[in-house]
Amino acid sequence: MTAPLMSLTWTDHVTGRQGFLVVDRLVRGVSSGGLRMRPGCTLEEVAGLARGMTMKEALHYNPEGRYVPLGGAKGGIDCDPQDPAAYGILVRYLRAMRPYIERCWTTGEDLGLTQDLVDRAVEEAGLVSSIQAVYPLLDDEATARRRLANAFAVDVDGIGLDELVGGCGVAESLLAALDRAGVPYAGTRVAVQGLGTMGGATARFLSQAGLRVVAVADVKGTIANPDGLDVEALLAARDVYGTVDRSALRPVDRELPGDAWLSADAEVLVPAAVSYAIDGANQRRITARWIVEAANMPVLPEAEESLTARGVTVLPDVVVNSGTNAWWWWTLFGDIGADADEAFTYTRRSMRALIDQMLARAEADGTTPRAAAHSLVTERLPVIAERFGWYE
Repeated sequence: MTAPLMSLTWTDHVTGRQGFLVVDRLVRGVSSGGLRMRPGCTLEEVAGLARGMTMKEALHYNPEGRYVPLGGAKGGIDCDPQDPAAYGILVRYLRAMRPYIERCWTTGEDLGLTQDLVDRAVEEAGLVSSIQAVYPLLDDEATARRRLANAFAVDVDGIGLDELVGGCGVAESLLAALDRAGVPYAGTRVAVQGLGTMGGATARFLSQAGLRVVAVADVKGTIANPDGLDVEALLAARDVYGTVDRSALRPVDRELPGDAWLSADAEVLVPAAVSYAIDGANQRRITARWIVEAANMPVLPEAEESLTARGVTVLPDVVVNSGTNAWWWWTLFGDIGADADEAFTYTRRSMRALIDQMLARAEADGTTPRAAAHSLVTERLPVIAERFGWYE
């Protein structure tokens, strides 16, 4: 694949903070990718995420579905989301990006930002919606927008459907891999880094499936219990940033250093927080059999090479965490309605099919799941380009 279609760097005139936008590809003139805010965010990071979005969109292409994959894009702001100046920076960034949001870039929450916050900032910036660029592609815009709004209003046991569906996809990805390997769910131990939107939902679905969540990490450290944590209690005790109130812990739960999740005595690690969490050095501490990339780009290439040589299977982010993005479009385009059971069923079926295709390709080619995912994308892109138009 060639270089991104467009890359730009923005400097906030008030604080000097920088923001970035990378449009990797356009399909039918539109791209899709969230907006993240974190200290240290770089243009290179955003470019990698934008390329990943191109892959996620292509992997979910279903010629029988109403949802037509878009191109890939990503936005990023170099700022701590808890900084008092963060919201003002977000609004000014969105104002600066207004021409792109109106015409070719659909965006939403990502690391450091919630959809509610993005929506509020979008309104203050004078925009109609963070996804308004896709509206001209809809058959019935009013009905589609109402359906998506209704879906965002769905609540499941105190947690919004939009927060749960991504974790449902991550969990189903792991369950599909366990099924192929003949590993029972009961007794399989999991450690999760990050208890925010993606990590929290993943922990919930895995726990409900019978797996034992033995460690979770947040900004304060790692909470561990070899007999299993009370996932629902931890979810109820977290704040909007995924930080757990330690007063909710049981006497049998232990508090460990922040990086202790890496060496947890578990079969599965789920990095669901920041990019670049597992590098060439700290990968040596990992004893797990599977790593499930719920976050974007959490395992660096040199680390994955070493892990693969040690027999550790990395299920890549471009497949594993693609469910949230796909759910938006399945709902907006009308493949599913504003219903939790329908959303979970459709997500599970789609993610399981993708995982099975990827792992079957990896086995046939004698390669890694990531390389197999790239191979599947390479096959799909020309089909999308021929049918819908492709700009690069």
